[in-house]
Amino acid sequence: MVYVLNTSGKLRPDDVQTIIDLTVQGREIIASNEYDNIILYTRKDVIKAKTPNQAVYIDVVRKNDICFAIGPAGTGKTYMAVAFAVAALKQGRVQKIVLARPAVEAGESLGFLPGDFREKIDPYLRPLYDALQDMIPAEQLKGYIEKSIVEIVPLAYMRGRTLNNAFVILDEAQNSTMTQMKMFLTRLGPNSKSIITGDDTQVDLPTKTTSGLVHVQRILRNVDGVGFVFFEKKDVVRHKLVKDIIDAYEKFNGGDDKEMD
Repeated sequence: MVYVLNTSGKLRPDDVQTIIDLTVQGREIIASNEYDNIILYTRKDVIKAKTPNQAVYIDVVRKNDICFAIGPAGTGKTYMAVAFAVAALKQGRVQKIVLARPAVEAGESLGFLPGDFREKIDPYLRPLYDALQDMIPAEQLKGYIEKSIVEIVPLAYMRGRTLNNAFVILDEAQNSTMTQMKMFLTRLGPNSKSIITGDDTQVDLPTKTTSGLVHVQRILRNVDGVGFVFFEKKDVVRHKLVKDIIDAYEKFNGGDDKEMD
């Protein structure tokens, strides 16, 4: 409760209920010396840094309006980004959340998927829905989406927009082109923040197309207000076997894990 009061200046009934729920479930809320590592309380858990690089991630996001989180799958890049956005919305620091993803996947084309456009695109956006559903009660999330307080869209839908008072996330950014990356970054309006996540070793673009995530690191590395965080295999926080699986594939491929998803 002290953390919530310090960050938002007020304590809402749902904040109190969340803390009660966690206590009843027997979960450890947070050690007194770890307040700075908390991102969000949910009814199910406390979302906080679990590795040193995740703690760096929290610090970089808090100090910059644009943050790039780059590294392998399973390191919490996207999940934590969504938690940052939900926390900002809950605390009244932004008025909406916009989550975007390029509609690019290895070995698959939208044209070959069944259904109308929305049915075709939803599988690409599913990880973002999953993260949101962990953090916002179902009925509340449904209302947010209906009122466009939360938007989950393909990257192409960002063109021409200016996003004020918003928390904007670009996921799987390695599959954006240089032009798309510039387009996305220039959507940011006053009182907005953005997190861009991706793995620059897992680019699914055509062979001769340069990834916007790779390109942008050379351009924005020294721009004030833009921060970069780089994750490693040791930051993987999924099932304990995930690290071993990544290692096994790297050994099999002679140190090249580009076949990994």
